[in-house]
Amino acid sequence: MNNRKIFDNTIWIVGCKIFRAVLGLIVTMLSARYLGPSGYGIISYAASIVTFVVPVMQLGLNSTLVQELISEPDREGTVMGTSIAMSTVSGVCCIVGVTAFTAVTNPGEPMTVLVCALYSVQLVFQAMELLQYWFHAKLLSKYASLAMLVAYVCASAYKILLLVCGSTVYWFALAQTVEFFVISATLFVIYSRKCRSPLRFSWKLFLRMFSRSKYYIVSNIMISVFSQTDRIMLKIMMDESAVGFYSAAVTCAGIGGFVFEAIINSAQPVILECARKGTETLEKAVSGLYSVIIYLSLAQCVVITVLADVFIRVLYGEQYEPAVAALRLIVWYATFAHMGAVRDVWILAQWKQKYLLVINLIGATTNVVLNGAMIPLLGINGAALASLLTQIFTNVGLGYIIKPIRRNNTLMLRGLNPGLIKHMLSARNRRSR
Repeated sequence: MNNRKIFDNTIWIVGCKIFRAVLGLIVTMLSARYLGPSGYGIISYAASIVTFVVPVMQLGLNSTLVQELISEPDREGTVMGTSIAMSTVSGVCCIVGVTAFTAVTNPGEPMTVLVCALYSVQLVFQAMELLQYWFHAKLLSKYASLAMLVAYVCASAYKILLLVCGSTVYWFALAQTVEFFVISATLFVIYSRKCRSPLRFSWKLFLRMFSRSKYYIVSNIMISVFSQTDRIMLKIMMDESAVGFYSAAVTCAGIGGFVFEAIINSAQPVILECARKGTETLEKAVSGLYSVIIYLSLAQCVVITVLADVFIRVLYGEQYEPAVAALRLIVWYATFAHMGAVRDVWILAQWKQKYLLVINLIGATTNVVLNGAMIPLLGINGAALASLLTQIFTNVGLGYIIKPIRRNNTLMLRGLNPGLIKHMLSARNRRSR
C-alpha cells in the first residue's frame, strides 16, 4: 500500500544519507589531516562565505518552486527554465561579490582571496540543482537523492585523488564545484527523460515568481548569518588556523546530525496531519517529537563531552587538540538547534511562519554581537560559547518573549517526560497498520 511505499522510500533516502555521512566524515578527516589547521581553515572560511550568498543566488525560488510547479502544471518547463536561468545569472554576480568581499576583508592575503573565488565557482552549477524541486513536486525524490549520492561519491573520489597526488589547497577549493557539476548533469539527464516539457525562459513569469519568492531571501540570509558568522569572524579577528580548529569541532559535533534530520523530516507530515485533527492531537505529537529529540541529543552530548579528546585525536590527529574544549560546547548548541527545528515544524502546523523572520533576525544579530564580544576574550571557545548562548536564547528564550509562539515552550517542557516517547512510537505503529 501507499504507506509501505512511503516507508520504503524513506528507508532508501535515509540509507543514502548514512552512506554520505560516513563517506563524508572519512574524506573530511583525511583532508583536514593533509591540509592542516591552516589549509582546512581557509577551505572552511570559503565555505562559510559562499553559504552566505547562496540565498541570493537562489533568489528565494527554492522556497516557492514546488508550489509554482503544482499551480502551473502545464508550464513546468517554463517554470524550471526561468528559475534556473535567473539563478545562474545571480550566481555569476555572487561569485564577483564573494571575490570582492574577501579581497576587502583579507588585504594582503592572495591565497585566501583565490581559494574563496575558486570555491564560489560552484554557484553557477548550483543553480541547476533547482531541478530537484521538480522531482519533489512529482513525488520522484528518489531520483534526486540518487543524483546527489552519485555526485557526492564523485566529489569524494576527486578529493582522494588530490590526497594521493599531494595537490595544493586550490584544487580542494574546486571539490564542491565538481559535486554540483555532477548533480547538475545527472538531474538534467533524468529530467530530460522524465519530463516532456523542455526548459524555457519567460521574463514575465520570472517577475511574477520573484514577487512571491523575494520575501524568503532575507529570511534565508539570516539563517546563513546565524550558522556561519562564527567562522567568518574567527578568520577576520584571529586567523585561518582558528577556523580550522573550530570547523573540526563543528564536524565532530554534527556526526549524528543526519539522524535528527531524518527523524524530524519523517515526523513532519504526521504532525501536519495531526494539526487537521485538532489541537490536542497536534500537541501530543509535537511533545512526543520533542521528547525523542531531547533524549537522543542528551545521550549524544554526554558521549561526545566525555570522549571529546578521543574524537578529535582519532579523527583529526594531535595537531587539532585545541578543538577539544570547543567541541564540548558546540555539541550542546547542536542540541538546541535540533529543538529549534522541532519548533519550526510546530510553527508551520500553526500557520505562524511570519514569526520565523523575526526569530532568525534576532538570532543572527545576537550571534554577531556575542561573537564580537567573546572571540577576543576566549578565542574559538568564545565563538562556541557565543553560538551556544545564541541557540538557547533563540530557541528557548524567544519562545517566552514572543507571545504567539509561547505555547510551543510548554510543549517543549512536556517533552522532558520520557514516557511520551513510548506513546509516540505506539501511535506511529497504529498508524502504519
